Amino acid sequence: MTWRNPSHKKDVKTYAADAKGMGAGQQHISMQPIGVVNSPYQERFATPRQPAYAVEDKSAKIVLDAGHNYEQALQDLQTFSHIWIVYWMHLNQGWNPLVKPPRDKEHKHGVFSTRAPHRPNSIGLSLVSLTSIVGRVLHIGNHDMLDGTPVLDIKPYIKEADMQENANNGWIDLLKV
Repeated sequence: MTWRNPSHKKDVKTYAADAKGMGAGQQHISMQPIGVVNSPYQERFATPRQPAYAVEDKSAKIVLDAGHNYEQALQDLQTFSHIWIVYWMHLNQGWNPLVKPPRDKEHKHGVFSTRAPHRPNSIGLSLVSLTSIVGRVLHIGNHDMLDGTPVLDIKPYIKEADMQENANNGWIDLLKV
């Protein structure tokens, strides 16, 4: 077989080099939601700021779209206790480069140093507990997503990759001094 033959030469792929000359503004990114969140949260101001800060555990469902073999894509996900949900914050309009986060009501911070929802791209990321999976429906625990939120992707939380023991909390640590 030629693919195992070290003397067989294939053309080198140059994807990164080909795209290098293209500025970020010249690229168009198109994404399609894979499903939607069915949540008890109906308005932004009643939703927890982060899943970990939820006062009570309000469960939700993520219903994946039919006809895409997502049932197969979910295989083995039930073996994880927590998952990352990548979603589109569909009700946000506009963004602010400087924001006053709830932790620091005295100073504005660059939006990229906060978890404020008003961002250049309304992409959200939440770590939630996975309770169960039934068909194309994921049952999740503590969350911060509104009813009708479009889901873009799901990834497992892997402790050894996602938890950084030597990480700091940036400007938030300075508030405690």
